[in-house]
Amino acid sequence: MKKTEEDPNVLRLMKKGTMGTLRRIFGRVGLVFLSLGLQILLFAVITDILDEYSPLFAIFMLFFTFIMFFHLFKSDMDATSKLTWLVLMFLFPAQVSIMLLIAEKHIGYRRIETRLRELNNHSKGKLRQDTAVINNPDIVSSGTDDLCRYLNKSGNFPIYQNTEVTYFPLGEAKFEALLEELKKAEKFIFLEYFIITEGYMWGSILKILADKAAQGVDVRVMYDGMCELSTLSSRYPVYMEKLGIKCKAFSRIHPIISTHYNYRDHRKILVIDGKVAFNGGVNLADEYINKHYRFGHWKDTAVMLKGESVDSFTAMFLQMWNLTEKEEQWDEFLGLSVPAKSDGFVMPYSDNPLDEYKVGENVYMDILNRAKKYVYIMTPYLILDNELESALKFAAQRGIDVKLILPGIPDKKGPYALAKTHYKYLVDAGIEIYEYTPGFVHAKVFVCDDIKAVVGTINLDYRSLYHHFECATYLYKTSCISNIKQDYMTTLAYCSKVTDESIKKDKKKYRVQASIMKLFAPLM
Repeated sequence: MKKTEEDPNVLRLMKKGTMGTLRRIFGRVGLVFLSLGLQILLFAVITDILDEYSPLFAIFMLFFTFIMFFHLFKSDMDATSKLTWLVLMFLFPAQVSIMLLIAEKHIGYRRIETRLRELNNHSKGKLRQDTAVINNPDIVSSGTDDLCRYLNKSGNFPIYQNTEVTYFPLGEAKFEALLEELKKAEKFIFLEYFIITEGYMWGSILKILADKAAQGVDVRVMYDGMCELSTLSSRYPVYMEKLGIKCKAFSRIHPIISTHYNYRDHRKILVIDGKVAFNGGVNLADEYINKHYRFGHWKDTAVMLKGESVDSFTAMFLQMWNLTEKEEQWDEFLGLSVPAKSDGFVMPYSDNPLDEYKVGENVYMDILNRAKKYVYIMTPYLILDNELESALKFAAQRGIDVKLILPGIPDKKGPYALAKTHYKYLVDAGIEIYEYTPGFVHAKVFVCDDIKAVVGTINLDYRSLYHHFECATYLYKTSCISNIKQDYMTTLAYCSKVTDESIKKDKKKYRVQASIMKLFAPLM
């Protein structure tokens, strides 16, 4: 355990600059393509060897490729994803046919898929829907009860009334509140994040976690396994255990013969004593609080919940934590929330890529389809499937004021170019698109008609909507919705509007790159 020279309240467990080489070279999307490429190369070598020693193997692979080709057509995969697989199959028929089979069968994730189904069933009954809330006339008349029933069916996510919600328009604001709430912890701290990077933000949090663990508080930390290739050592859980902190990486990367490059844990959850929860786009790295500038000013958002709905985030964390535990733990951590006097309704939910429900996309489409006046959206990425693009255009074409705020300075050039391929079609439909000129927008926000909002981790891209574990907070008629709208309008003042002229200029700059990347959009 080392205190940094800059601040004695900031801890660092690794030498500065130890990790991050792969991230600097490839980036997160690059790591996915690297993993995919390695697997295709491996299968190419294997098939070449088998072809040489067994002439019948070539006939078998030809037959197998035809079977997978027709299987792809009759599958319920979205059209754009099918096109991507078809292009890859054209380039590498046998190898990609094997890859498709592995992806379809969730090789490397079968145990997790089965275990998650078990945990979901076990958690039913742990969170009970208050019938008075779901049958509230205001909820019924708005159709929110239908959405709640869908979310209860997909993953047991009740809608709550007694919850106080605080909205944070920047990562710095969340960080400040988070530190104060952590210092109050008495029983447990559950922390689950996609990215943890050593620095001022994480070091400040870690110092409090270590102090609390020494006081007997049950502290648990979980991060996505991709961190071990980009920001943290594979021995990081060992370092954390020495501080008295239980720590694990979700789904460590096994790039050969698996789909472990997909299905990442993109969630951001912090629960304290079952009474306070944080959710939103803010990861635990210095760029998220503008302590370190990577892509200009970093615009991000989050919410803090106090009250009954915190139980849902506690259950979400425990579902993921219990995946690798011999004995499940539930009851001692649930039912500890204190009802808070508040207006409106709160419905936390998560999305599991291994089930049949497209929860993240369906919630967004429900908002778009039920909107009466406006839908304002902030998202870092815009890589849409046909359904979501149609929903956005249909909302605008029926007179809804639809606005999108996207980054002015991208973190990844490929996804940025892909986003621009949608601009013309959306603008022609009447949608207003803005780019945040000071820097990068990482917020994932929907706000609608002054009565609905979603703040969470779910981007408008394939990885969030199809491949990642995600979570979000659905708000209906809570007082903080006015703050979310006000923040949106304030952010607009720092944006430049996308016009027909700017689209033409962008087209020249990004045409070649975007046309190539478009074929591989579902992998982005």
